Amino acid sequence: MMSFTDSIKLCFAKYADFNGRAGLPEFWWFALFCFGGALLLEVAGSYISWAFSIATLLPSLAVGARRLHDINKSGWLQLIWIIPILGWIYMIYLLVQKGDAGDNQYGAPPAN
Repeated sequence: MMSFTDSIKLCFAKYADFNGRAGLPEFWWFALFCFGGALLLEVAGSYISWAFSIATLLPSLAVGARRLHDINKSGWLQLIWIIPILGWIYMIYLLVQKGDAGDNQYGAPPAN
């Protein structure tokens, strides 16, 4: 199973890589890092928190696309985040789904 630090390292190593697949731990550990980091930095100042959020936006979108690929969905489905409440609920539902065990059109299953 992927650890918190392994997830952060991998997501920054694949900063703008929208190809392949990401397992549940990779996505959710990185989401926790982004949320927690922005929350902690908000104490230091809203501009610092804002800069952190902008810096982690592209890797967040990339790992989100790879996570959707793991359940054999297009990364473009992330646009559903734009729809308030119902879109958010549906996206969370998709992102907690167990990935395909075998290969799919996006490649082999992630190692984690």
